[in-house]
Amino acid sequence: MNLSKNALAGLTTSFALVPECIAFALVADLNPLTGLYGAFFICTITAIFGGRPGMISGAAGSMAVVIVALVAQHGLQYFLATVVLSGIIMLLFGVLRLGKLVTMVPHPVMLGFVNGLAIVIAWSQLQHFKADGAWLHGSSLLWMCGLVALTMLIVYLLPRLTRALPPALVAIVGVGVLSATLDLPVRTLGDMAHIAGGLPVFALPELPMTMDTLRVVFPYALLMAVVGLLETLLTFNLTDEMTETRGLPNRECVALGVANVASGLFGGMGGCAMIGQTMINLSSGGRTRVSGAVSGIMILLFILFLSPLIERIPLAALVGVMFVVAQQTFAWSSLQVLGKVPRHDALLIVAVTAITVATDLAVAVLCGIVIAALSFAWRHAREIRADVTQAEGVKTYTPHGTLFFASIAHFNELFDPQADPQQVALDCRHLRLADHSAVVAVASLSERYAKAGKTLQVLHLSRRCEALLQRSGVMATA
Repeated sequence: MNLSKNALAGLTTSFALVPECIAFALVADLNPLTGLYGAFFICTITAIFGGRPGMISGAAGSMAVVIVALVAQHGLQYFLATVVLSGIIMLLFGVLRLGKLVTMVPHPVMLGFVNGLAIVIAWSQLQHFKADGAWLHGSSLLWMCGLVALTMLIVYLLPRLTRALPPALVAIVGVGVLSATLDLPVRTLGDMAHIAGGLPVFALPELPMTMDTLRVVFPYALLMAVVGLLETLLTFNLTDEMTETRGLPNRECVALGVANVASGLFGGMGGCAMIGQTMINLSSGGRTRVSGAVSGIMILLFILFLSPLIERIPLAALVGVMFVVAQQTFAWSSLQVLGKVPRHDALLIVAVTAITVATDLAVAVLCGIVIAALSFAWRHAREIRADVTQAEGVKTYTPHGTLFFASIAHFNELFDPQADPQQVALDCRHLRLADHSAVVAVASLSERYAKAGKTLQVLHLSRRCEALLQRSGVMATA
C-alpha cells in the first residue's frame, strides 16, 4: 500500500468535494456547513467501514434535489429526521443483503448512466461562469476561461512528466498560487460561502414523534434512500470495473446507512457515492481506505482551521478539474459501438443518457431497467416454436422455449383444436414454464381442446409444474 500516494489522492479529492457540497446545500436552501458536515461524516464512515475502498461518498446533489420541497415547507428539523430515517432504510437494505440487486442492471443502462452523469457534471460547472445570476463578461470571463484552460492543461500534461504527484492537486494548488500572487480578478471558493465553523454537535431532531410526522417524513426518506442506493451501487460497479477488484455491496449499503444516520444526528446533509469525486480519487492513485478517510477528515480540518486558505482557491481551478473528470467519465467507446450493438441496446444507451440529463438518476435507471426488461420479454417471447409429429392417431406438439406472460399469444398460435385429431399430446420436455401465466396458459389450452370434444395429454412436466397444473384441474402424466 502506497500510503503517501493515497493520502495525496484524498487531499485532492477533498478540494473537489467542498464546492460541490456547498452548492448542493444552497440548492436545498440549507446552511453550507450542513453540506460540509454531511460530507465529513459520510465520506469518512463509508471509507473506513464500507465495502468499496477507493470510492468517495459525500453530500450528493441527487439527494439534495429530493428534499427541496420538504425544507421549504417544514424546515430544517424535519429534514434532519428525514436524513436519519433514510439512513435506517439504507442500513436495512444492506442487512437484508439486497445489494446484489445491482447485478440486474444491464450494461447498456450502466453506459447510459455514466454518460448522463458525465454530461450533468460538465453542465453543472457552467453555474460558476455566473456572478449574481448574470453571465460573466469582459476581463472576468477571459480570466475565468484562461485559468480553466490552464488547469486542464496541467492535468493532461503533468502525467507525461511525472506521476509522483496527483495532477489535479498540482493544478489546483498551482493555479491558486498564481491567482493569489498576481491578485487576479477571479471568483474564489469564499465567494460561494464562508466555511469556517466549529465541531458538529449531536442533537436529536426537534419535532413531535407522531404518526403525522412520520407521514410527512417517510415518503421523502424512502425516495432519498432509493436515489442514494442506486447512485452508490452503480458507482460501486463502475469502481469495481476500473480497479479490476470486487467490493462488498451489502457492506457498503450498511456503512452508507450508518453514515447518513450519523450525519442527520449531527446536523449534516444526507449523501451517497459521488461519481465525479470517485473518478478524481481513482485517477489520482487512491485505491485504499486511506484516500477516502483523508478526504473526509480534511473536510473537517477545512471547517475548523484552514478556511482562510481554502476560501482563496479560484473556482476556475476546480471547474477545470471537473471538466477533465467529465471528459474521463464519459464512455466515449459507447459512441463507437452504437452502430455495432443490437438496435435495442443502442436505443437503451441513448435513452438512459437523455433521461439522466433531463430528470435524475433514479428515474433514468428505473426507466432503463423497465425498457431493457420489456425489450428482452418481447424478443424472448417470439422465440417459442414447436415440432409437430403424428403417429397412431395421436398428434404430438413438442414446444421449444420459455412459456411466460409475454409468449402466451405466440404459444396459443401453435395449436389448432378444431382441426386436430381426437387425441393430442403436449410434450413439455423442451418447454420451460416460467410463471403462473404459463400454468394458466396450459390449463386454458386443455380447456380449449375439451370444449372441442378432444383430449389433451400433457407429458414430461417437471414435478413443480405438474403439481401446479393438477391444482388447476389439468391431469398431467409423465
